[in-house]
Amino acid sequence: MSEFVLHNYYRSSTSYRARIALEMKGLSYSYVPHHLRHGDHLEPAYLAVNPQGLVPALVLGDGTLLTQSLAIIEYLDEIQPEPPLLPGDALGRARVRMLAQMIACDIHPVNNLRVLTSLRTLFGAGDQDITNWFRHWVNEGFRPLEKLLASSPQTGTFCHGETPGLADICLVAQIASNARFGVDLAPYPTIARINAACMALPAFQKAAPEKQIDAE
Repeated sequence: MSEFVLHNYYRSSTSYRARIALEMKGLSYSYVPHHLRHGDHLEPAYLAVNPQGLVPALVLGDGTLLTQSLAIIEYLDEIQPEPPLLPGDALGRARVRMLAQMIACDIHPVNNLRVLTSLRTLFGAGDQDITNWFRHWVNEGFRPLEKLLASSPQTGTFCHGETPGLADICLVAQIASNARFGVDLAPYPTIARINAACMALPAFQKAAPEKQIDAE
């Protein structure tokens, strides 16, 4: 039996982040899908696991619940230090967290499914309105992110040096979501290059949405 149980949805970018980290660490886990568009995450059975009703949720072998993808990833990094997802120096860790949080805290929260659904149900937004909203907030975040990555000597093959880490995990997961809304990566050559480097790695490939058992 796997030590971890991951409650997730194949298309959720936050679930994708957790899957990448688990694959990078070589940790086995049981995959429990919850179809967000069908409301599976709001069923009493799942709310009994995670009262917030969000994915991902990681249940440890002793039944301990962890939610929030960044917290899950940093936990995995602490219990399984290799390969490291954060640099060894304080300034490097701060930089990687900064890059990751530009995506996880500034772009994703206004573009996740429940926000997009609320735009439709509360304000009558149509499909094109939703697409425009999504693209706007991605571009608002990617423009400065591209500048920071392109101008820093600390940027290497990946967001920070020559090994992928927390920032790369967040970047790749966001780009997977971007593709569904037709976000153009042409203005972001550094971001696109880093994404390609990540997607050449087995861990990122295995964690990809289209490879999951609940993929449609």
